[in-house]
Amino acid sequence: MDCFNAQKKDQPVYRTPYGGQVARNGKPVVTITIMAVCAAVFLLQQVVPSFTSAFQYVPWATDAEPWRMLTSAFLHSQTGIVHIAFNLYALWFLGRSLEPLFGRTRFALLYLISAFGGSVGVMYLAAANVAVVGASGAVFGLFGALFVVIRQRRGELRSLLILLGLNLVIGFVFPGIAWQAHVGGLLTGAACAAVLAYAPKGKHRTAIQFAGLAALALVLVAAAVLWAPPLWISPV
Repeated sequence: MDCFNAQKKDQPVYRTPYGGQVARNGKPVVTITIMAVCAAVFLLQQVVPSFTSAFQYVPWATDAEPWRMLTSAFLHSQTGIVHIAFNLYALWFLGRSLEPLFGRTRFALLYLISAFGGSVGVMYLAAANVAVVGASGAVFGLFGALFVVIRQRRGELRSLLILLGLNLVIGFVFPGIAWQAHVGGLLTGAACAAVLAYAPKGKHRTAIQFAGLAALALVLVAAAVLWAPPLWISPV
């Protein structure tokens, strides 16, 4: 057993283009896990209707229940499956490309910080007493990250820009869609990806990447702390 452990320890660690550890099985485990959690939560929402109201995000409730800024990203509309179906498809489409590039830990942080950024977008751009649910803010963060990656690798951006533009327009045109979360998540995801993609290579790259992500998270926290709801807003 000791010989086996020593041999396992001596095996080389392969890195992704952006410094993450290459998964041995090659599966986008974080992406699949997020999808499974969203699906399980959606089923729970159907069985326990009060679950949605307990974890959805409403800006005026931020001071008392700040965790809603993240929990809402795992909830979806209870009125149909279109909302969750689109987000799960987009998450799979984007996650299976980005997770192998960034590695599991970096990808998970990208997703969570983008979800948080989406809620900050809702906080500043939407009505303070309107409830929001959905992974769209985080998904748009992945869109923003993919844009940065393609640009950094000097790839073709036209198809992505068309797809992204259409989705943004849909959010503005059709009622009931939190375009504010889309904008917040998109900008946050692009910023996170820029930190990961443009960090200088070398032995300090990982430290620089995580410090950059922490700094972005702190900026979002500061924005949330400094926000004040309009005085005329009351709980509903």
